[in-house]
Amino acid sequence: MQAGESQRARQGGQGRSSSSLTAMAQAAVAERLAPGMHAIDATVGNGHDTLFLARQVGATGQVYGFDLQACALAAASARLLAAGVADRVRLIHAGHETMAERLPARLRGGVQAIMFNLGYLPGSDRQCITRAVSSLQALRQALEWLAPGGLLTVLAYRGHAGGAEEADAVARWLQGLEPSLYQVGQQYGDAARGTGPELGLVYRRPNR
Repeated sequence: MQAGESQRARQGGQGRSSSSLTAMAQAAVAERLAPGMHAIDATVGNGHDTLFLARQVGATGQVYGFDLQACALAAASARLLAAGVADRVRLIHAGHETMAERLPARLRGGVQAIMFNLGYLPGSDRQCITRAVSSLQALRQALEWLAPGGLLTVLAYRGHAGGAEEADAVARWLQGLEPSLYQVGQQYGDAARGTGPELGLVYRRPNR
């Protein structure tokens, strides 16, 4: 479950600001993700971030994408095929909280970029949303797969049922990360915190 039309991310009534935060997340990833590297799209949806990651890793890299909704994976697959990059993406019909079970063990600690775009899939059932419990499980697992010098991005939304609870849980998780291991940055879509989408950036510090 992820971005909708024109790079818009999952929605809660904040189209313009969520678009700008999606662009910020992708720009941050682009600085650290090069051809031949590995990446994870933890919330595939219609495949906008998946396509972005596939282009970044090039023909010699690999992207792993997770989503619970078959319709989302079908839309993403069509997008990837049309762009000619489907062979560098493995789409997995499962929740992101299962990544530790489904990713190749050899990639643990070696994934350069991991992207989360929480909420619901635009145009689909709004009752099918990401939830705080499973999203936190996935975020904790993701850190185990993130490479030194790698980046995790998480975009959360408050404008739908359950969104505020999830966004608050993500914010607390970000604040609780060990500063000696991770550098954390946050950006908010609206001037007043608590009303709009929120982007968190987690850089894993290089090993010393």
